[in-house]
Amino acid sequence: MTYAVLLAEDDRPIRTALERALTLEGYRVTAVADGIQALAAAHRERPDVILLDVMMPGIDGLQVCQVLRAEQDRTPVLMLTARVETADRIAGLDAGADDYVVKPFEVEEVFARLRALLRRTAPDGEYGDRDGAAADEPGAGYERAADSGVVEAADLRIDGPSRRAWRGGRELELTRTEFELLELLVRNAGIVLDHSTIYDRIWGYDFGPGSKNLAVYVGYLRRKVDVPGSRPLIHTVRGIGYVLRED
Repeated sequence: MTYAVLLAEDDRPIRTALERALTLEGYRVTAVADGIQALAAAHRERPDVILLDVMMPGIDGLQVCQVLRAEQDRTPVLMLTARVETADRIAGLDAGADDYVVKPFEVEEVFARLRALLRRTAPDGEYGDRDGAAADEPGAGYERAADSGVVEAADLRIDGPSRRAWRGGRELELTRTEFELLELLVRNAGIVLDHSTIYDRIWGYDFGPGSKNLAVYVGYLRRKVDVPGSRPLIHTVRGIGYVLRED
């Protein structure tokens, strides 16, 4: 299957290089230069995934993403950003983006993140299966949400088929990536998951020890799950990874 990619990037050399690389990789690409064109193309083309630069003239990438989410458009969005501060990355997640990559980037990293987003949204079997761990390895109990039922840990409840989550009686507003990360932790409650395992299960690619991607997502997830006044459930195991447990 040929996947349709909408690429919105105002920097012409970057846009041209990405368009060429994506086309050679087998994607069908629509490339635009600003946020207004991006919204029009999203409505017209109905792409499978969107690559959205944050800094664009007129309507920026964050605003484009906010508009699409307000319209209940759940097309996966990969943000392209030159901003390296954690707060700036969180702004993209707040806008409804599913993932982000920081400039300057390697094109292979963009491909890996696109594959991960498409794998999560494709019908079962259409994009191939994850290469999973053996049954006794950490995270082996994790399945695609569409194939799983309700699972609970502490006062967290995850409903895989509906992609909804609650802590106590409070429903959590989660992006696709946040939901899958929380589901992975809940399904492996009490088990320390190392960084490589989490990257493999959620992104399908290990971005290496220098990547801050996972730490940003965990931090943002904590803001929604471990709110002030509640008992912290998501814990860092320094030098290894993360675990969900009641201390």
